[in-house]
Amino acid sequence: MSTQIMKQIERTLRNGPGGQGPLVSVADHARQLSVDELSYLIQATSPTESAELFQALDAETRLRVFQDLAPAYQGKLLSVLQGQDINSLVEALAPDDRASLLDELPAAVREELLTSLSADQRQMTALVLGYPRTAIGRYMSPAVLGLDENFTAGQALEYLRSRIREPETVYLLPVIDQDRKLTGVIGIRYLLGAEPGDRLAQISDVPISARADEDRREVARRFMKHKLVAMPITDADGRLVGMLTNDDASAILDEAAARSAARSGSSELISRSYLSTSVLRIVRSRIVWLVVLALSAVLTVQVLEIFEDRLDQVVALALFIPLLTGTGGNTGNQAATTVTRALAVGDVRLRDLPRVIWRELRVGTILGAALGSLGFAVASLVYGMDIGAVIGLTLLSICVMAACVGGVMPLLAKKIGADPAVFSNPFISTFCDATGLLIYFSIATAVLGLN
Repeated sequence: MSTQIMKQIERTLRNGPGGQGPLVSVADHARQLSVDELSYLIQATSPTESAELFQALDAETRLRVFQDLAPAYQGKLLSVLQGQDINSLVEALAPDDRASLLDELPAAVREELLTSLSADQRQMTALVLGYPRTAIGRYMSPAVLGLDENFTAGQALEYLRSRIREPETVYLLPVIDQDRKLTGVIGIRYLLGAEPGDRLAQISDVPISARADEDRREVARRFMKHKLVAMPITDADGRLVGMLTNDDASAILDEAAARSAARSGSSELISRSYLSTSVLRIVRSRIVWLVVLALSAVLTVQVLEIFEDRLDQVVALALFIPLLTGTGGNTGNQAATTVTRALAVGDVRLRDLPRVIWRELRVGTILGAALGSLGFAVASLVYGMDIGAVIGLTLLSICVMAACVGGVMPLLAKKIGADPAVFSNPFISTFCDATGLLIYFSIATAVLGLN
């Protein structure tokens, strides 16, 4: 039923509202859809059509849909709705969400919207915008309520009731001293169950916190590792400046995972849905990596050129090149994916490099022995024992090499501050192709007595 309604709205918008009647029809149909479905329609239609749909919604639904949209789509809507009353939409956003939206807008529009905000919202937004995009301070909520450590539980509850609308979250409450330095945290459930006369300094827990200038991904991983509902964020002097909530930490990790997946597939992440992204933007997200990989693949061609005379002597060797290069690339990518995942969740650190090499060496040996035995048996049946020995030994050697390289490269990327995903599939495949061919022809030369 919802699908039919969405298709009807799309048809009406595509044909052009053209008057008050069709807009009323769109509004009537829109009332039967959820916020998620309306958000999808806005993301999947053209800027003009999405603006028309947005205008057909009632004020409350319009606000909920706007808050549900990603910053890129919020910016797309605002660019079409310029000159209309959009200030209330921007004012209703959380400061961190508002900062993400302002990043998507031209400088002139950004300054105009900042000026239109109320004084307290403008101050909180400016605080968030003051941090780099890679810092966790850019994703925290500065709308935080600190409880004085000298409060009793009763006083804290009374204080919380009087200002309950100010903080973004109250599930975990930070405890601060007179200089606003973080001294502890207390959960709302524990606070409600405490004796009214208990002092917060005595019943609060040791806080798990982060500095506002720390890397957002590292903090988000720490957040999830400790299964927190919220995390206090402090400045360099330990003073409370904000709170990181679960949804923001999850969004950071989801974006990081999507970006890593895109890069491991030799592309860049596109910030909008596939169907609403222009063809040229998709081309830009892919072409740089294709050029880099094409240039690096020249190395493989040069290796083949070096051993061209060996191929002339034993033409059958050429038949196995796709098998060997594919096996090397796949083995390396498997190892890299495993280690990259271990890095992301904190199971592996840079100091574990020797242990990773030793582990992947053993894994590669076992995989290589299994594949090499199979390759030896099949190749021997068709091309003879000599060719079978070459294929079997090459598969063993390539698997060992590729597993070690795939395990090491993400750690090296981490060491130099690069994204481990970048060093995974694209570059490992190219490296293993060229190195695997060197191994192949070296073994063939020795076993078959080529010159």
